[in-house]
Amino acid sequence: MLKFTQLNDGWNAEPNAPYLQAEPDDTSLVARFRPNPFLYPEFGRVSFILVRFENCERYRITSVNDHGWYDGQCRFSGHAPAWGEFYEVSGDTRDDLDATPWITTNGFGTRHFHFYFRDEALEVKALDWSMQTIS
Repeated sequence: MLKFTQLNDGWNAEPNAPYLQAEPDDTSLVARFRPNPFLYPEFGRVSFILVRFENCERYRITSVNDHGWYDGQCRFSGHAPAWGEFYEVSGDTRDDLDATPWITTNGFGTRHFHFYFRDEALEVKALDWSMQTIS
């Protein structure tokens, strides 16, 4: 059974042009993207949100977009509570149902993090995560 725990509370990615960049940093992965000032006006002066995944074992950026998710083409369609959010997924994450190759890094974490952006999804296997802003 799949369980989705939403992790972004009071913040999110820009819905139209988040400009996601993912960069490995030793045993971590840093995801950088623009915030959503439309729903969260306090992020109006924030240039970027950084989400750091500590002890990242692997990650991938899939081509699943909002149209695919709503059309049932995502393996989590009908399971994840909502599109466009940041989740920790537990249970059988059915990693083999997406052919996008994983990029292996030097960490050892196994928690499954999944962030839906407008035109792609970021999947990460890591030990933990943290968020910070850049003005």
